[in-house]
Amino acid sequence: MVSIPSFTGDADPFAGGDPYADYRTADFPFAHHADLADRRLGAGVIAANDEFFAERENMLKPGAAEFDPEHFGHKGKIMDGWETRRRRGVSAAQPHPTDEDHDWALVRLGAPGVVRGIVIDTAHFRGNYPQAVSVEAVAVSGSPSPEDLLADDVKWTVLVPRTAVGGHAANGFAVDVEQRFTHLRVNQHPDGGIARLRVYGDVAPDPAWLGVLGTFDLVALENGGRVEDASDRFYSPATNTIQPGRSRKMDDGWETRRRRDKGNDWIRYQLVAQAEIRAVEIDTAYLKGNSAGWAAVSLRDGDAGEWAEILPRTCLQPDTNHRFVLGAPAVGTHVRVDIYPDGGISRLRLFGSLTEEGANRLAARHQELGG
Repeated sequence: MVSIPSFTGDADPFAGGDPYADYRTADFPFAHHADLADRRLGAGVIAANDEFFAERENMLKPGAAEFDPEHFGHKGKIMDGWETRRRRGVSAAQPHPTDEDHDWALVRLGAPGVVRGIVIDTAHFRGNYPQAVSVEAVAVSGSPSPEDLLADDVKWTVLVPRTAVGGHAANGFAVDVEQRFTHLRVNQHPDGGIARLRVYGDVAPDPAWLGVLGTFDLVALENGGRVEDASDRFYSPATNTIQPGRSRKMDDGWETRRRRDKGNDWIRYQLVAQAEIRAVEIDTAYLKGNSAGWAAVSLRDGDAGEWAEILPRTCLQPDTNHRFVLGAPAVGTHVRVDIYPDGGISRLRLFGSLTEEGANRLAARHQELGG
């Protein structure tokens, strides 16, 4: 297993210049998975016991935390993260918090799934970060309230035990719990601030919901589709192509560097399960001078299946949503999109329904994960 660096202790006080110059981070082996706490999927921080200095919702903001050394409000320094007040003991004789004292926030995952890794980022929290953190998870159906989640009969599973963390650092934790979860409880001991929370994992959809839908997007991230690999991720991640909604700006899609050879770029996807594809959408929204010139779509059934073209190489227009109805349903589990010669697409949609075999396998997997 890949060793993950751990960071402890304060960072130096900010001395001016680039606030990220002394930021501590690493390449985490689980970061290629989807962020289950992405706001675009519907994630939210639904409650916290304290957010005196900075709001809990900041933890799920996209992008890196920002820092303005002169930005102060009536309560003190304004931080781009979740920050609680300083805890105190019960008396002058006992001025310090106890070992059990801690602050907490409840996070609803945007899509239920299996968590593979968590990053608790304390960027810009140099001397005001938590001494330690811990993370618990639970699977609760429906739309539970904070009171429902905090009820005595709710049993939480520890994903990250109480662990010391460092200030101004990306603190990463690999998770090895093969269960499906819907909510997290993030704890900071005893108090302090967290800039960003990222929860990397695999979406595990509800088979009953997909069964009722019948026809749906078989590769959508929220439905359990995922990117397996891509030829190039220079400007933006391939996972953007299966995010909800249409792209809202150029970097909200997938764009490759300019090729200087005679090859082409591609993305390979895994569908939620074996399915019949009946229609394809390829969107190049906001890609105007850099959209792919042509695209082709191929399908295979199983890891060892042969690739078969279901959409031949077709000319694409910039900043346009292209729709294609297939002449006959195509059955498979994996899809590959080839673009020529380079450039990008913003979204891929594959509409169809699960086969009987696909539905059965998805239901069995749901049961394995505790669904």
